[in-house]
Amino acid sequence: MLAQAICGCHLPARADVAQLVEQRFRKPQVTGSNPVVGSTHQMSNTDSSVSIIVPTLNEAENIAPLVSQIIASAVPFREILFVDNNSTDASRDMIRVLAASHPIRLIEQDHAELGLAAAIISGALAAEGEVVLVMDADLSHPPERIKDLLAPLFAGTADMVIGSRYVPGGSTPGWPLWRLLLSRIGAGLAYPLTGVHDSMCGFFAIARSRLLELASPAAGFKIAFETIVRGGGTLRVSEIPIAFRNRIRGKSKMSFGIALRFSCRWLLAMFRHLVRGPYRPAQIARSTISSASID
Repeated sequence: MLAQAICGCHLPARADVAQLVEQRFRKPQVTGSNPVVGSTHQMSNTDSSVSIIVPTLNEAENIAPLVSQIIASAVPFREILFVDNNSTDASRDMIRVLAASHPIRLIEQDHAELGLAAAIISGALAAEGEVVLVMDADLSHPPERIKDLLAPLFAGTADMVIGSRYVPGGSTPGWPLWRLLLSRIGAGLAYPLTGVHDSMCGFFAIARSRLLELASPAAGFKIAFETIVRGGGTLRVSEIPIAFRNRIRGKSKMSFGIALRFSCRWLLAMFRHLVRGPYRPAQIARSTISSASID
């Protein structure tokens, strides 16, 4: 297959993927959780389907290995939605090649000003699954932990599950000190608003309807943070520990300058929530979200 020739990795055939989707989901033990008191909504653990949303920007080298690792994890899923934000490399070509033999769809965003939050909302609006799982394309989020992220949702013990770097067992191996400090400070400042140790992480699972209900339609900055704050006491959030790995392939979009600008916007976002007070549900508008894409 062309995709195998391009990336040098073996991908199972579509029939194998369909067999994985039909398998009953087994609920493993979840560790490191910190439930937030809220609703008691429970999902079916057999009838619900999962859409995996992966925003991309110039990730051609990582797309095929990511798909291979997701399939190797044996997690049941309905589809992988790649939401591409105007990549200038071969990312879209690679996605189209893989879509010919796997349950993959490509959503194209051709406006440079659209960012990560906009990509996630676009994916959620297009998703066919009842549950959406969001992860990065650069393999920093471990596909082998997808099952652990989904387990509390299907068990009915959580409404949102985050892969956390900052609960016991979580880690950020290889990070420079400046990046670790900025990230930990931001997460620490957000804790009083969220009760979550790592609300800045982009690896999370939630019911599609809940994400579309709570995610900010106009000012989404860090979408997990926005969702948790807007959910307030109605959203039970759990965290599971993950090792957030540095990318092996491709060019990182993170730099000290980007991280510093991100931190300033992060402080403004938290100040805005403090001033506005508790979120009151309203009908979601289909407006554009402007957000910085951070790797």
